[in-house]
Amino acid sequence: MEESAATYDPSRYERPSVTVDVVIFTLQNRELNVLLVNRRRWPYEGYWAIPGGFIEMNETLEQAARRELEEETGVRDVYLEQLCTFGDPGRDPRTRVISVTYIALVRADAQRLRASDESTDVSWFAVRALPSALAFDHDQILAYAISRLRSKLEYTTLAFQLLPEVFSILELKHIYEQILGEKLDKGNFYRKIKEAGILEETSLVREGRGRPTRLWRFSQDRGDKQFVFRWREDRINEKVE
Repeated sequence: MEESAATYDPSRYERPSVTVDVVIFTLQNRELNVLLVNRRRWPYEGYWAIPGGFIEMNETLEQAARRELEEETGVRDVYLEQLCTFGDPGRDPRTRVISVTYIALVRADAQRLRASDESTDVSWFAVRALPSALAFDHDQILAYAISRLRSKLEYTTLAFQLLPEVFSILELKHIYEQILGEKLDKGNFYRKIKEAGILEETSLVREGRGRPTRLWRFSQDRGDKQFVFRWREDRINEKVE
């Protein structure tokens, strides 16, 4: 029978639940960190998890992601980018749940963390020293997020979310190295980042040992200029400790 608005019956179809999960990264103590919450209730009571939750019927995915992030951690006013969708049938013991994940970088000193009534704690963890097991399939989600974050450094300015308004190129290089977990060639990095045309030199300098350090800012007049930084060509055979 041909369906119409009058005859369509949505109850004929099963409805999976939809959640959003937000993978938030920062740099602390010169290391890449991720924000996790400790779950208060079943399932996975006592496990650390990526912040997130079920969407409401009257909100968009991004609205849900921002709401859940602020409710569970206190983090707000961040740039979110959709990462991937995870939907293995057995990923949540409660019901069939599909999760749309987001990724963001924030400055830890610009956020004030707080736990919600759904969790007992919220904390930053170095990605090299994570809890032994995360709730649900969040180990898989986090591993994918780290891989995508590193890849995005080649063609996006995502790393600039970790910088103050003005900064030195050396500070920017350190951010790239900490995210990638590898040392970069100084000369090649300086040349390529300047040639990309995404930085704007300021009249400000930072005094210290030796010559004053020139400070830069992210260019507001970059237009649609494509940013490409092939870090794999510039890495050296040394891990960042």
